[in-house]
Amino acid sequence: MLDYKELLAEQSHLWDLYSRKEEYGATQLDKHGRFTFAASKHKDIEDAPVSRFLFSKGIVPQYPNGKKFAICLTHDVDDIYPPLIHTLASSVTCIKKFNIKDLVSQWSQQISKNKKSPYRNFDQIMHLEAKYNAKSTFYFMATDKDIRRAYNIRDVVDDLMVIIKSGWDIGLHTGYYSYDQVEKVIEEKQRLENVIGKQILGCRNHYLRFKTPTTWELLAQAGFKYDTTYGYPDAVGFRNGTCWPFKPYNLNNSSQIDIMEIPLNIMDGTLFGYMNLNLQQAKEKTMKLIEVVRELHGVLTVLWHNSIFSWPYRQQWAELYEWLLQYASEKDAWLTSPDELYKMYIEN
Repeated sequence: MLDYKELLAEQSHLWDLYSRKEEYGATQLDKHGRFTFAASKHKDIEDAPVSRFLFSKGIVPQYPNGKKFAICLTHDVDDIYPPLIHTLASSVTCIKKFNIKDLVSQWSQQISKNKKSPYRNFDQIMHLEAKYNAKSTFYFMATDKDIRRAYNIRDVVDDLMVIIKSGWDIGLHTGYYSYDQVEKVIEEKQRLENVIGKQILGCRNHYLRFKTPTTWELLAQAGFKYDTTYGYPDAVGFRNGTCWPFKPYNLNNSSQIDIMEIPLNIMDGTLFGYMNLNLQQAKEKTMKLIEVVRELHGVLTVLWHNSIFSWPYRQQWAELYEWLLQYASEKDAWLTSPDELYKMYIEN
């Protein structure tokens, strides 16, 4: 069940939270045009009151093999070659550790930008996930213009084929400048589909750029089956009070939008960047959210960029990801991709 309007009709505060009424016409946006947690009046985002209420009414999602909750694993592929800022930051780390070998290697990659780029590490990530019987979706860019950099999707066709043949999934990471232009989004979607030879089900917008409800309408028009952009860049948790996938509702025309949203709950850069947490604090925050989705048979969607797995400056970020896989596995979570979760929902 993805339409919760009838059950929430008599709970106006929960309906307003679920539909994100406060975001309509919002003018307090950050430099990327995003409505952020800092601007929101709803601050208790580490709980999921909408799902909690619906759960009390007997709605209990079911998952394969008797699993009680799911962890959705995702990776945004912003870079396939280390940008200069990454190399500079990593150089400082290498110098501090007297690691001359890695220092030379990184600058060699910066200069040559060849197929041996450390950021073409998809095999490494899939191997790590396979250890825990997990799979994920990689969101690749197919834009011709980006705020800082862009890569040609045809440069990674071999990587794309390996990912698909291994059983992992591919989605579109829409361009920074194109996310609100349906013709551009369709063009990028078709460009990626032409390269991989199959339909793309889902997407995530670059920099988590999003406008409620316009973005959902646009992505549905572009032919996407699901989106997984909807989360805050500056805080982890449950943006609209639910820890389940849902079909968004447009308050402007009182109608449900024909797309599934699989909300984003945790991003690597949010924990360590925006929130400035250390490794232990990040683990504690993650455990707290896992307990919520475990209790409510929910879904926790996480985003770890591919670059951090080969970037010495972000070693703790990679460490947290493997800890998450192990911890969630021990809690008997279904470690899956958004594509697989979407298929499960439409088949049931």
